[in-house]
Amino acid sequence: MSTENLQDREAIDKIKEMINKIDIGMMCSFARGSDYPHAVPMSRQEVDEDGNIWFLFSSESETCHNLQSNNKLSLLYAHVGDYNFLSVNGRGEISRDGERIDKYWNKMIEAWFEKGKEDPRIRVLKVIPGEAHYWDNKSNKLVTLLKVAASAISGQQPDIGREGKLNL
Repeated sequence: MSTENLQDREAIDKIKEMINKIDIGMMCSFARGSDYPHAVPMSRQEVDEDGNIWFLFSSESETCHNLQSNNKLSLLYAHVGDYNFLSVNGRGEISRDGERIDKYWNKMIEAWFEKGKEDPRIRVLKVIPGEAHYWDNKSNKLVTLLKVAASAISGQQPDIGREGKLNL
């Protein structure tokens, strides 16, 4: 596996590419007094041009309560079939931004909020990445498996993927 650390625009583009491909990740927030993170699956609404990741969620959720006392969080994305993985650590900002709610509103979100866009529980979460790390595959799964099999026979280490820090 080769290392390719990415900076600035390349790092933002990589985060955007991977999150848009994977979509649902595990969001980990940290409850006061707990030794363990609270993790829930979340679907992103957007990764903007600055690399911020946007979500809609409920003010009644445990995640929201956790973020009100500790705004640090982690996002973990995995596309196991393609051997693509992304870890993002950052901080969250919660708002009630009506323009964002309008922008992100869709049938899936509607299922979570019975009172529609005016539901007082709807919150917008902006995740501002502080650090990120990725692992991805340079080729498709079949080619990767063939490279691994060939390396088992030849004894040589295959270069099947890359990993690196994403410095925003």
